[in-house]
Amino acid sequence: MSGNSHFDDDDFAKEASAAGGRSFDEFDCPDCSANNVNVENFSDGDEVRCMYCGNEYVARISAEGKLKFKSA
Repeated sequence: MSGNSHFDDDDFAKEASAAGGRSFDEFDCPDCSANNVNVENFSDGDEVRCMYCGNEYVARISAEGKLKFKSA
């Protein structure tokens, strides 16, 4: 997933409102691949931290509802 974790903010600027305020309560870390479950709900633009490696990311949700991360 590391190839998909890098993107420009402009790519999602138009799509953010189309995500419909969708939120998530788990994610797979793009660096260590650990599954982080039972985390506080997060949505587009929120920062999340991997409970295993400690890396922080900004969540981005595309218009299709696909979750991607950018290093914080």
